[in-house]
Amino acid sequence: MKYRDRTGREYVNTTAQDSFLECAYGTAVGRALMKFLSLSVFSKCAHFVLDSKLSVPFIFDFAEKHHIDMFDYEDKMYTSFNDFFIRKIKPGRRFVTKDPKKLICPSDGKVSAYKIADSDTFVIKNSVYTVESLLRDKKLAKRFCGGYAVIIRLTPDNYHRYVYPANGVKSHDREIKGSLHTVNTVINNYLPVYKENTRNYCLIRTDNFGDIIQMEVGAMMVGRITNAHPYGRRTVYRGEEKGYFEFGGSTIVLLLEKDKVALCDDLLKNTREGFETELLQGAIIGESKI
Repeated sequence: MKYRDRTGREYVNTTAQDSFLECAYGTAVGRALMKFLSLSVFSKCAHFVLDSKLSVPFIFDFAEKHHIDMFDYEDKMYTSFNDFFIRKIKPGRRFVTKDPKKLICPSDGKVSAYKIADSDTFVIKNSVYTVESLLRDKKLAKRFCGGYAVIIRLTPDNYHRYVYPANGVKSHDREIKGSLHTVNTVINNYLPVYKENTRNYCLIRTDNFGDIIQMEVGAMMVGRITNAHPYGRRTVYRGEEKGYFEFGGSTIVLLLEKDKVALCDDLLKNTREGFETELLQGAIIGESKI
């Protein structure tokens, strides 16, 4: 995987998981096996183990392996690995601007940004997506033609709670059942994972950025997406916690309307050049054009 941070520093990090997935998805037999492992029953079994006291010994090795600085997080005794994984951050460890014209990143993660064609399509590596295929709603999808899709991919080292990117009024959450494939970027060479996986989304009606779709995508070993406000209309605020993912990698997708948001140039440039941009929750990703 190729990454850049906002200082322009570049680095490549190919893990054992990346190599395994490239081999697995590169063969018909491997793809069949991974499809079998993407069934929700496996994530449910993993959740049972990781939610038990037996999983506590995994915490220290995991934090050390992924270079997680525990100073950033609340001081507590964790009762299970999942309790550790959904840990809360200390106040002040993430900065959220007060400028109402700035759109923020809702979570820590590796960010890519794609222009949505007027025909409703955008391409991630070898996978072609339409907004309609993500939302399963043709009428709603038309609203985002010509806009942007921002993909925030969370890896195990990231903080797995997420917030609202702007002030507005959110809709009732919609859940779409699906598989639980890995969201490692390797998979987009073989499978349009974001329209295959289980996902939740809501529409946020804002004054400064038009309508925004915020979508949470489940992944292998992440059978559970927990949102704080799933039902009914509700006023929400930029930086207010929206929910969290349990163990594993996972992804947030933001869909932005045409001519409503000017995305930061570095996100678009890095994506064109094959890099994901490493950001923390609260980082500015765009500015209002309204």
